[in-house]
Amino acid sequence: MGRLDGKVVVILGASDERSMGAATARRFAKEGAKLVLAARRLDALEPIAAGVKGIAVACDITKEADLERLARTAVDKFGKLDVAINYAGVNMAAPLSEVTREALMQSCEVHLVGTALFFKHMGAKLSDGGAMITTSSLTALTAPPGLAAYAAAKRGVDQMVRIAAIEYGARGIRVNSIAPGFTRSAMTEGYFAIPTLEGAFLREIPLGRLVKVDDIANAALWLASDEAFITGQVIDITGGQSLRRVPTNEEMMR
Repeated sequence: MGRLDGKVVVILGASDERSMGAATARRFAKEGAKLVLAARRLDALEPIAAGVKGIAVACDITKEADLERLARTAVDKFGKLDVAINYAGVNMAAPLSEVTREALMQSCEVHLVGTALFFKHMGAKLSDGGAMITTSSLTALTAPPGLAAYAAAKRGVDQMVRIAAIEYGARGIRVNSIAPGFTRSAMTEGYFAIPTLEGAFLREIPLGRLVKVDDIANAALWLASDEAFITGQVIDITGGQSLRRVPTNEEMMR
């Protein structure tokens, strides 16, 4: 018997096999979940959904109508919605002296406004006693130079999670967030072209290795399961790096 047998799960942000969303879908499928996978790129998403016997839905987190349709599709297809997970994100890196208004607005639109609307529409369809999970970041737990647009929006989401936990708590709905450390995934793959980058990060991680997408999937599994009597929390999956720091660009390059 799987830990998610009979549970209907929406995962937004799963259009690449290397992503946290795809890893979570694979882990949840093994535990018996019925999966609705969503992303902007339907052509890339469909084979991943087929691989876990789920359904694929095109969804852009910046479009409220897409989010409403995603939640409704889960209920129409399976009769209910038990768990909703948001991995949607964009990479934003620039020092404040160079950051543009457009970059700041895009980060807020995707990470902050998008998450709020995700909670709104998933929460409207979620079964009582269900769970909503979103993603924070190591950058929200530390103060990394050059990542203000990204980190500030993620830190805002941390506070939103606390508020959502209170607002949805009367229905027994748990709302939590996962804060991944630097993880080799679809979004970060380009950074590994820098040969000294991994070593710079490893020096700051007490547990001695980078986070893997499967580490994030395992944390999401616990938060989605009935075992997790927890709400309003940011779960640190950084291997202890949040106890230290994010290396500077100069340190990554040498």
